Amino acid sequence: MSQTRAYVASSATSGLQPGTIERREPGADDVVIDITHCGVCHTDLSQTRNEWGGSVYPLVPGHEIVGVVRAVGAAVREFRVGERVGVGTFVDGGHSLGVCAREHEHRDHKHFVPTYNGKDHEGRPTYGGYAQSIVVKQGYVLHIPDGVPSDAAAPLLCAGITMYSPLRHWKAGPGKKVAVVGLGGLGHIAVKMAHAMGAEVTVLSQSLSKQADGARLGADHFHATSDPETFKKLADTFDLILVTVGATLDWNAYIGLLRMDGALVLLGIPSGPGSVDAFPLIASRKTLSGSGVGSIPECQEMLAFCAKHGIVSDIETIPIQQIESAFERLARGDVRYRFVIDMASLGK
Repeated sequence: MSQTRAYVASSATSGLQPGTIERREPGADDVVIDITHCGVCHTDLSQTRNEWGGSVYPLVPGHEIVGVVRAVGAAVREFRVGERVGVGTFVDGGHSLGVCAREHEHRDHKHFVPTYNGKDHEGRPTYGGYAQSIVVKQGYVLHIPDGVPSDAAAPLLCAGITMYSPLRHWKAGPGKKVAVVGLGGLGHIAVKMAHAMGAEVTVLSQSLSKQADGARLGADHFHATSDPETFKKLADTFDLILVTVGATLDWNAYIGLLRMDGALVLLGIPSGPGSVDAFPLIASRKTLSGSGVGSIPECQEMLAFCAKHGIVSDIETIPIQQIESAFERLARGDVRYRFVIDMASLGK
């Protein structure tokens, strides 16, 4: 085992403090990565403060990791020392055990190993990217394409793939009308991607305060959901609605915005249960669904798509010493649109 510097939460109320953690010794199929940047996901805030329950301490958050390869094991062929690479939300899965196909291993919850707040297949705790370095099996490391800046690439490894996967699955593209509910850390990337895919894109936000941003990001239309007329005007309009906010909404109202065969897809985690009227689903063959991150191959595909279309996250870069104030701002939605930690600050 080796020691590495990190920002560590010792309890749900301790906040993140500088400390050290143990990383496993690299094996033949491992890649050792010096972390240069780590995105700040709302999941990091929730897990650090145990808002969902199940957090295990000590805890080091961070699953939007970009860095440089420091060393590779003897069996590693896909990566070389000095290469820029990324690590997303999971670092092992059922594929390594031959349990399920590579494209679905992230849904195999029996063998899924999260980047942090979990245990690997040997029972060791996993620690995330708010740290100096990380050791990851080569099958769970991603190539960062040339031309994609490391800082703005980091959120793509969670927020980016979370948006790309449903857009790809539900075939967003020319002739399709896509609505994005919420223009935040997830929503702003969804707008960029859906626009690049050729879909007609609408932002549905509580107010019109971000309308100019929506247009800049590629939205064709922008409507306020606080206006009851919006739901009348847009009834039976959309092929796909992506709900990026973590709130319990009037699902029936949003289902009413779908065309026949349309899909309402939940991406944020609702704050509580909601009720759904089955009749509109049955009558027009509509779908209420959910989606999370994609597989490693899909994530690599997403990075290539972003490189081709010049898509990156809109970010605010911070030193690690500002993480608690960043968490407070994140909690109240005061960021446009993702925080990214410059991990060089960890040594200061």
